[in-house]
Amino acid sequence: MIIIGATSGIGESLARQAIKKGYIVAGTGRRKDRLISMREELGEHFYFREMDVTNFEEASDKLHSLIEEMNGMDIIVLNAGIANAPSSSITSMEQTVTDVNVKGFIQLFGESFQYFRKAGTGQIVGISSIASLFGSARNAPYAASKAYISTYMQAYRNRCITSNIDITITDCKPGFVESEMTEGKKGMFWVADTEKAVKQLLIDIEKRKAYSYVTRRWRLVAWLIKMTPNWILERV
Repeated sequence: MIIIGATSGIGESLARQAIKKGYIVAGTGRRKDRLISMREELGEHFYFREMDVTNFEEASDKLHSLIEEMNGMDIIVLNAGIANAPSSSITSMEQTVTDVNVKGFIQLFGESFQYFRKAGTGQIVGISSIASLFGSARNAPYAASKAYISTYMQAYRNRCITSNIDITITDCKPGFVESEMTEGKKGMFWVADTEKAVKQLLIDIEKRKAYSYVTRRWRLVAWLIKMTPNWILERV
């Protein structure tokens, strides 16, 4: 299993839990010091690469070098993402969010899809969000970027089904989960313990589910959002 974005939150917890269950895991992230600490703690079954997903060619090269070092890959979890970024203008902040959440995702999704296509099988797990289900006035670029990758994964899932390609595409839609991204933010509810959310995610990955709502109660929220008229959602 390779986890893109493994230095905190869902990615870090998933690396720890997967190794406890016997997986060989690789993690990437921009903070090399955290990756080194994880290697020291988790041992020889944890591999890592310092990676910035917006350096597209370099990120692809590092992914393939990890695959070679691990003698293959059967699952990749595309977890790298940001909610906002410090910048001098709204436009540049939104561009940064798009570069990480959309362009970085597409680049590594494409590399993974081609690898699994040649291998004959595999699983791509993308971390979108409950926020992908409607345009939030609080954070338009984040919600839009997550909606993009969720729809993107749905399209590729349909392609795999219609073309008889043995690649599982799993769209994980977390609600509020404890992490650096949610720390200090107001207006959140049902904030889940990271370990509990990731435990459920790992079960869904192993079951090769198309969709994973973590924690489970957010499936109800997703259903309510889909059933709610737009004129109500636009006033939330």
